[in-house]
Amino acid sequence: MKPGHKSLIGLGLAVVVALVAAAGIYWGGKAWLLHRRASQCGPTQLVEIARGSSLAQAAQALAQAGIITNPRLFQLAARLTDEQGPIKAGEYELSPAMEARRILHFLRTGRIKLHQVLIPEGYTLTQIANRLDEGGVAEAETVLGLAQNQAFIKELGLEVPSLEGYLFPDTYNFPRHLGARAALSAMAARYQQAWKPLAPQARAQGWSRGQVTTLASIIQKEAGDDREMPLISAVYRNRLKKGMRLQADPTVIYGLGKQFDGNLTRAHLTGDTPYNTYTRTGLPPGPICSPGRAALEAALNPAPAPYLYFVAKGDGKHQFSTTYAQHQKAVDAFQRRR
Repeated sequence: MKPGHKSLIGLGLAVVVALVAAAGIYWGGKAWLLHRRASQCGPTQLVEIARGSSLAQAAQALAQAGIITNPRLFQLAARLTDEQGPIKAGEYELSPAMEARRILHFLRTGRIKLHQVLIPEGYTLTQIANRLDEGGVAEAETVLGLAQNQAFIKELGLEVPSLEGYLFPDTYNFPRHLGARAALSAMAARYQQAWKPLAPQARAQGWSRGQVTTLASIIQKEAGDDREMPLISAVYRNRLKKGMRLQADPTVIYGLGKQFDGNLTRAHLTGDTPYNTYTRTGLPPGPICSPGRAALEAALNPAPAPYLYFVAKGDGKHQFSTTYAQHQKAVDAFQRRR
């Protein structure tokens, strides 16, 4: 073999060795960066990545929380992952024992912490707004404003003055700072799901969605026991058929708004408002709270009973009567005596 050929072969081998060494260093370094962790153990804690944060800012936040030790190495690891894309803002449950690649996966896929927000049946729009505010989901003022925004309400497939009654009571899993639009959209969608199977029955009875939801909201406020809802529905449906006023205390209270101090008086019952069913005939202008599924079903399925009156017995249940004379005796027995 000629000397020149030997030199070329030697050079080629040297290049191959160098490339293999470089590849080894690269892959070894990459593995070290991606599998790097701040410690072998450590408690999980909440770390919030602010909206609009860059990778560098997120790395600083993680370092301050003790989740990572070196922000620059974390940023380098982010550039070496197969999973690319921007990080997402939110509240994350992270631990210093997590590998860098796993932390990056959380940040890029938005694996944010969800919090349970319970909206009880019978909550008003104001109460819902306050609950979302307390949970850090959205500001109450923004919720109330958006819930009366006609353009937004139409986007939800509803044609109503406000979202009062159309935000379904349930337990929701919401992230912090979700915002009013997303939260209200989710709750209105849940209402639509509950309403969909009831719509054919409502049409067959000649009742609109608004009428059913309004009556259901009154039933929801009156009932202390879900099993009595069909009976309460029967009372109000019978009154509507006879042209009698509903005389429902919860509608009067709703119409009073902030004026109500917890004590319903005769002056309240005689003072006219659009929601005073003692002074006005028929259903009020709209729902007075968010009814649950049982109340919506009861509004369309009243018990086959002739009752026209009921009075609270003091134990969460009611005494139902067909005649006014029977009702007066029940009032004497359960209200005036007490």
